[in-house]
Amino acid sequence: MSFGAAASARRGRRLAADAPCPCGRRDFASCCGPVLDGRAAETPEDLMRSRYTAFALGDARHLVDTWFPGTRPGGLTIDPDTEWLRLDVQASDIAPDGRSGRVRFRALWREGPGGDLQTMKEHSRFIRRAGRWYYVDAL
Repeated sequence: MSFGAAASARRGRRLAADAPCPCGRRDFASCCGPVLDGRAAETPEDLMRSRYTAFALGDARHLVDTWFPGTRPGGLTIDPDTEWLRLDVQASDIAPDGRSGRVRFRALWREGPGGDLQTMKEHSRFIRRAGRWYYVDAL
């Protein structure tokens, strides 16, 4: 599974502003909340974290909106039984020209309550167009 392959056109649930963000960095209001609400992510890592959070909250609209049109699939479905447990960002960089970036991460998840713990590792590529970062694909 990958974040590229893992996404329903329904809007996901929202957290209280002071709740911990699912990506694990800060509280929701000062982390992924504004990006999920449409603010441009400042870095590829910020966008990747917001996409992880979108999976955790079931926000397929954010996944579609932040996926580069040239690589976006025709339809997305988020499995409601998948429980996203933790995100570990291992590396993040931006090309010198500021137009592309990569993020390497590991995400822990399980399929439903009591399911086996699974690990997903991905090296994601991002591209910046008109001041916004987009997920392109995974290596």
